[in-house]
Amino acid sequence: MAIFTDPIREYADFGPGDEEWLHLLVGDWQLVSDLAFSDLVLWFPAPEGTYVALAHVRPSTSHTAFHTDFVGERIRKDLKPLVQRAWETQLMQHPDEDQWSGDAEMRIEAVPMVRNGRTLAVVTSHMDLTSSRMPSRLELTYRQCAQDLLRMCTQGLWPDFATPTGSKRGAPRVGDGLIRMDSEGIVQYASPNGVSAYRRLGGADTLEGKSLAEVTTGLLKDRRMTDESLPLVVTGRMPWRTEVESRGVTLSLRAIPLRDGGHRYGALVLCRDVTELRRREKELVSKDATIREIHHRVKNNLQTVAALLRMQSRRMKSEEGRQGLDQAMRRVATIASVHETLSQGLSQSVDFDELIERQFRLIAEIASPGQTVRTERTGTFGPLPAELATPLSLVINELVTNAVEHGLREKSGLVSLDAERFTGTEGDDRLRVTISDDGVGLPPEPRAEGLGLQIVRTLVDSELAGTISWSDRKGPGTRVVIDLPVPDQRR
Repeated sequence: MAIFTDPIREYADFGPGDEEWLHLLVGDWQLVSDLAFSDLVLWFPAPEGTYVALAHVRPSTSHTAFHTDFVGERIRKDLKPLVQRAWETQLMQHPDEDQWSGDAEMRIEAVPMVRNGRTLAVVTSHMDLTSSRMPSRLELTYRQCAQDLLRMCTQGLWPDFATPTGSKRGAPRVGDGLIRMDSEGIVQYASPNGVSAYRRLGGADTLEGKSLAEVTTGLLKDRRMTDESLPLVVTGRMPWRTEVESRGVTLSLRAIPLRDGGHRYGALVLCRDVTELRRREKELVSKDATIREIHHRVKNNLQTVAALLRMQSRRMKSEEGRQGLDQAMRRVATIASVHETLSQGLSQSVDFDELIERQFRLIAEIASPGQTVRTERTGTFGPLPAELATPLSLVINELVTNAVEHGLREKSGLVSLDAERFTGTEGDDRLRVTISDDGVGLPPEPRAEGLGLQIVRTLVDSELAGTISWSDRKGPGTRVVIDLPVPDQRR
């Protein structure tokens, strides 16, 4: 999917970091839209003298002003002068009076996005006044916070590159709880959801007029476990995120310092109760650890079985019986290696290239005592689900062993393994595996199949839902091709 600046990259005169700053803005402007109860549209001048809409966001705190998305469209004639003035003056622009769009009365504002003294784009704010009423204190505070953030945009002070963009879930939103503080960290306003969040931590019924830092630290029982960023967040000094935990409740906090030039005059703190979210994450981590431990134990048990088979084969007097036990031992070890790989990761897919890289050469060496067998591997298997990795490992094991023992017949030679992921005729993802040798070639018809080839056919048909074919190679040797459907684990 193309990013929103792709259409303008050829003619936009961006300096270092300008494009990234706009992407940071669009990644976080839902916050402003919610505070302003307004749709926001990002405009950029097009070569033909008009403006094109690059992005559009709707508020989650109010109904939208536009039910259709006009990203990629040219600006309306009545809106262009306002946007043009904002671009040229680098100041927020308001029309002389509210405008009408269809049957809706709109309050529109144009805000230039300025960085390093250069206008990069213009954001227009569209607020539907049709169902307006006497605003509450919450709405007035929200709108004031939105104005503060938009004014910071005209000075290049927000969004801030220092804002962390980690993958930790549970980022607070406006509706989860908003606290506004002055430059000393004293709470000027706390939304009802913000007060409720702190009450669940064990705080007081009101936050206004109190130091948020003192209230927060007073709730902590074990300060040794406190995040080092907590003091800077609850005082509003840095645009960071942190979490505080008390009485079994976990609160996620995000601070946004309010600045005017180099002066910090206050801060916004968004808070969200993420107790249930963190509890589920802990359960998932526990389940993942349990699954890894199960795979680890299965691997150990299979290795024990392989060791017992090895001991038993050494006691066998019959050569045929010894070979049978050795083959069974090798098959058990192959399955164990898949479980070993699964025990090292969180997903139920296997990096099959890494797995087969270890197995392929080892299989050829075990099957060729006293021979010089070279191995060659090409192509990429990619990640495979565990339910395919085990039978495919066994199939490759049997075919490589067969190529060494019967194809090369106690002489030196080459065994090759090739993998190819491709799209089938019906658009499905498929895998083609080719195993070849430069040995004596296929025996004449009729061919007798041993236990190994019977296992191969059974696994390919029932477990892999694929097909297998044998043919003579160009030149001496045999070529075996396996074609099977496989879900694409890379998506």
